[in-house]
Formats: sequence, structure tokens, C-alpha cells
Amino acid sequence: MPAPRARVVLLAGPSGSGKSYVARRSGLPILSLDDFYKDTGDPTLPRLDGAVDWDSPAAWDAAAAVRVICELSADGTADVPVYDISQDRHVGHRTVSVLSGTVFIAEGIFAAEIVAGCSTRGVLADALCLRRWPVVTFVRRLLRDLREGRKPPAVLIRRGLRLWRTERAVVRRQCALGARPGSRRQVERRLRELAAAGQESRSA
Repeated sequence: MPAPRARVVLLAGPSGSGKSYVARRSGLPILSLDDFYKDTGDPTLPRLDGAVDWDSPAAWDAAAAVRVICELSADGTADVPVYDISQDRHVGHRTVSVLSGTVFIAEGIFAAEIVAGCSTRGVLADALCLRRWPVVTFVRRLLRDLREGRKPPAVLIRRGLRLWRTERAVVRRQCALGARPGSRRQVERRLRELAAAGQESRSA
């Protein structure tokens, strides 16, 4: 198998932990794993209390995410779906590109679910789990979701309280799947190290 042009850093963490913020601050190319949610109406979507459980990994297409990551790693470019969370469906496509010899970030709450898949395909640079105090993620998540109008306020509050109660279990699962836990500063430091290593590789 030829060596990949680029490798991926999988950035996991609970909803609201700041994954997108940290990814943007890194300056590295970003693949949003939220774009691989399944469309509403998909018969394989899991349900909880009569509604779709969007916080279950079964609501997400892991195989498609790994396929796009491998395309980016091998070819430096890939066609990526665009998902609108407020509509629960895909609304288009976009092109994501990365430079040869660099790393890129794939971030999302299900990133840890594909650590093994990316590792066995030789495209994994690292897997990190961003963790904060649960009360911090609760507030960040609620403010973000209200601002973006992702769902009606009552739904967001109920979901937020449920995620608050289960957050520590979510982090334990993500770490068990192979993501290394760290604070925002620790994760940002590791991303800088990986970015610098990529630049040295391209300059060599």
C-alpha cells in the first residue's frame, strides 16, 4: 500500500467541549464529521423515547467518514457531503483539500468510533479526546445550539440535561476506543506538534 499523502488527527469529545473551536485555532484543514449523519427517514436511525437518538453512533455513517478520510489521505482532495442539522438531512457537497505531507483534523462527537478503522488503513496520525468540566460543556452546547437554531429550545434543554448526566461515560467510551484525553491546552499543544512535524516533513 502506498504511503498516504496526509494523515488525520481524529478529534473527539463530548458535544459542546469546543472541538470545532480548537480545530479552527490550529490552522489545519478540517473535516467536520457532523456531515456524515444519516438523513432523517433512514430506517437504520436509532430511537430513544420515541424520537431519533442523534447522540448514538448508529445515527452516523462511520463507513462513509472513513472512506472520505482515506480519499483525502491518498489523493489530497475529496468530495464531502454537507449536512444541515436543523433539517436533519444533507443539503449539498463541498470539496476539501489538504497538502501532501501534512496532517488534517477530522472532528466530531463520533470521531473515536473510527480510530481503529483509520489506524488499520495507515492514515491515523493521532486520536485525541477534548474534555472539560460537564457544566462548562452544558452551557457551551446550549448557547451554541440556541444561537444556531439547531432544534426547538425545549428539545435542546432536555437533550443538554441528558448529555450532562452521561458526559463522563461518553469520555470513558471515547478513550476506550483509542482517543487520548486532554484539556484544551494539552490538545492544542499536541496539534501544534503535529503541524510542525508535517511542515518539517514537507521541507525535507
